[in-house]
Amino acid sequence: MLYPLKFYPILKEKIWGGSKLKTILNKPLEKEKIGESWEISTVGTEVSVVSNGEFAGRRLDDIIRECKAELLGKKVYQEFGDQFPLLIKFIDAQEDLSVQLHPNDELAKKRHNSYGKTEMWYVVQAAQDSKLIVGFNKDTTREEYERFLNNRKITELLNFDSILEGDSYFIKAGTIHAIGKGALIAEIQQTSDITYRVYDWDRKDDNGIQRELHTELALEALDFNKSNSSKLIYDDTVNSTNEVVSSIYFTTSSIEIDGRFERDYKDLDSFKILMCVKGSGTIYTKDNSTSIEVGETLLIPAKIKHILIESNAQKMKLLEVYI
Repeated sequence: MLYPLKFYPILKEKIWGGSKLKTILNKPLEKEKIGESWEISTVGTEVSVVSNGEFAGRRLDDIIRECKAELLGKKVYQEFGDQFPLLIKFIDAQEDLSVQLHPNDELAKKRHNSYGKTEMWYVVQAAQDSKLIVGFNKDTTREEYERFLNNRKITELLNFDSILEGDSYFIKAGTIHAIGKGALIAEIQQTSDITYRVYDWDRKDDNGIQRELHTELALEALDFNKSNSSKLIYDDTVNSTNEVVSSIYFTTSSIEIDGRFERDYKDLDSFKILMCVKGSGTIYTKDNSTSIEVGETLLIPAKIKHILIESNAQKMKLLEVYI
């Protein structure tokens, strides 16, 4: 019988990573500089493994093959088959990430036989001076971009946004971007790991080697227009479903619970993901109760059409994601 699934985090060591995944989100870090926790994934060999209930120890792709539409939803399974359609992460940027962008579906299919990568960021926590790079600060051209890039002045063309907890951004494929130091981010994205890195702050790894850049690959994928629409404005009413963004790739809502809140999915033909970004509580279904605390992520099967969410002593905040 399907039930809300938890998974072991897939932890990624990064040159820019830190320790917030442990100190704030309670991840079991055994190394320094852990930059990412992949919460739900079937990307390549990085496949999530269930940590709770009767499916504990089993891989997500195996469960999808067994349960199909009951887990993913009929339309989702028809489109994606045994591939989970989203990659869900937490990201800790102790240092600036590289300036980068991602291809769209068409280009990614042609070059990499992969989906493209449109993504969304939610700021879980941020240092006082944290910033994000999202898009250019003015419309530019390929020639101007290449000139600034070659002269190591690309940052003069980029748009820097100061950030606070709760800020959210929708990063369309082709948008130049970077997460700045001090930011702890929940990231929801298409199921893809294709990144074109164009500038990496001239830093070197422990062996004195600079990371690979993808200058030429990025040119065809890049949107040179100034982006004014990346930051998302949304309500944050307690005990209500507050839509943050709705796209063809995913819909994300913010739900802050004080006490109890019921969620009815009878008209939704999709799995649901709940990412806990504050507090803790319990998710009740007809046949199951599952605890959730900050830093944890649940996958609610499509066949489950009603849940009751109960916060503990303090308010709890969830990001709800579905297709």
